[in-house]
Amino acid sequence: MSGRVVHFEIPFDDGKRARAFYSEAFGWDVSEMPEMDYTMVSTGPTADAGPTEPGFVNGGMAQRGDSFVAPTVVVDVEDIDEALKKIESLGGATLLTKTPVGDMGFSAYFRDPEGNAVGLWQNA
Repeated sequence: MSGRVVHFEIPFDDGKRARAFYSEAFGWDVSEMPEMDYTMVSTGPTADAGPTEPGFVNGGMAQRGDSFVAPTVVVDVEDIDEALKKIESLGGATLLTKTPVGDMGFSAYFRDPEGNAVGLWQNA
């Protein structure tokens, strides 16, 4: 398990407004993906495998919903199922079980004992 923060997600109420704001405020490259109801966000130079310079993380934006109400960090793990077992043994709770994300990998979400929602990522 790397335990590194590898992604972030920001909820929005108005996607067009959010994309314009973050693009203008920080120069982020935002790419709407309507087929996934998602917007990819590049905060620095990026290639197919992700950031090409150390020190920054890319992310995404999506419609605010019942379980997606605040910015979320996403942590890289080797095995999501094992990570969720450990998280639950430590007092956390699974919010969304392992879900495929195209052919890139898998995601899941949990709530920590402090009430924060956090994402998990497992490469394919």
